[in-house]
Amino acid sequence: MKKFAVVLLLSASVAAQAQPMQLRPDQVEFRGLYKELVETNTTVTSGSCTLAAERMAARLKAAGIPDSQMTLFSVPEHPKDGGLVVVYPGTSKKLKPMLLLAHIDVVEAKREDWVRDPFTLIEEDGYYYARGTVDDKAQAAIFTDTLIRFQKEGYKPKRTIKLALTCGEETSGAFNGAEWLAKNRRELIDAEYALNEGGGGRTDGKGKLLQQTIQVGEKAYQDFTLTVTNPGGHSSRPVRDNAIYVMGDALAKVRDFRFPLEFNDTTRAFFTKAGSNRDDAMGQAMVALAANPADKAAEDTVNTDKTLHSLLRTTCVATLIDGGHAQNALPQKVTANVNCRMFPGRSADETEAMLAGAIGNPAVKIEQKVRGKPIAKAPPMTPALIGPMEQLAAKRWPGVPVIPTMSTGATDGVYLAAVGIPTYGVPGLWSDPDGNGTHGLNERIEVRALMEGRDYLHDLVKLLSGK
Repeated sequence: MKKFAVVLLLSASVAAQAQPMQLRPDQVEFRGLYKELVETNTTVTSGSCTLAAERMAARLKAAGIPDSQMTLFSVPEHPKDGGLVVVYPGTSKKLKPMLLLAHIDVVEAKREDWVRDPFTLIEEDGYYYARGTVDDKAQAAIFTDTLIRFQKEGYKPKRTIKLALTCGEETSGAFNGAEWLAKNRRELIDAEYALNEGGGGRTDGKGKLLQQTIQVGEKAYQDFTLTVTNPGGHSSRPVRDNAIYVMGDALAKVRDFRFPLEFNDTTRAFFTKAGSNRDDAMGQAMVALAANPADKAAEDTVNTDKTLHSLLRTTCVATLIDGGHAQNALPQKVTANVNCRMFPGRSADETEAMLAGAIGNPAVKIEQKVRGKPIAKAPPMTPALIGPMEQLAAKRWPGVPVIPTMSTGATDGVYLAAVGIPTYGVPGLWSDPDGNGTHGLNERIEVRALMEGRDYLHDLVKLLSGK
């Protein structure tokens, strides 16, 4: 009888988890906006950010925001890569505006690879599935919805709020809306600071929220093309000087090279606080390393975690390779792509020089795929910004620590920082330990994370704009 009762309890628990979250009327309305944005294909090959931006503008206009406060933009060379800037005016003439930044382009997704149609929003087992459900259409939809809610509430902020929905973040070398605005229409996005993607929470994979993070700084993205050329010849007469072998040796050197360890204010605070919250050897090593970067034993322990290892230094990794021209001929040319994520303050030129030194072979030509990218700059840990984020998070998620962190990836914040707009990744949304399929297959977000994150970010923008 007891076993039967346990089975019934477990069955009831599973059934309860499978029930869709009951949404408030305003959440149902938001879901419609979110669905429209997610289901608008914005991949670089076959989608249109311009269409997505126009649809969000129509939503804002329907809520009562006039055309005079909205700017749809694109360039003739990239008509489908457009975006939208919205200005929600404040009452103060002394306070500089705040900027909400979100990209609306997404990573490619092939239907044959996915369990579900990647461009149809599907709810299953408490999650929304589709490409862009997390990155970054969740935040783009929330920021758009926040202005709609403000307009309907009749909210009058002291600080002007600007919203920029941009394209090109997911494709290096493509037209990038944030970069274009920073260089060509700075007055549209001029702000004291910007709120962006990059922060957020993590669960234990079983529904429990473990922490929230604030992104204070990020690495800079740079691709390098490695090229080896050779006269080639007949494959029946092999020689040691083979372009594929030379490239193989070079990539092995890249694999084995470790860039020097570095800390900044953000990563030191992260290692200290996150390490203190762990009750294991890794936590002890994190705290010890933050206190003494020369502690090799602590570094060896920390380096066993790939995320923590990446937080400590510039990293470079081979991601693509192409070579040879015939099955029965010695290769005449081999190229490889090495993708680097550069620690804030490090330039592409010095990273290239360190790669060349590690490879140690002048026959391997190294070129930067895109030149002129700005150097990543970590913004200050301003209490007037960090404090409200922590306070609201503590109120909404009691007992969940809020930790400053640096992104090991890269966002469009690098372009804003380059023109003097410090940019922060906000808490609010969260994901599971597996990353929720972001940039991969079957991308998803927990419905509760989306809806609670929406309310948190609405309250945060209101708090910051009302001060």
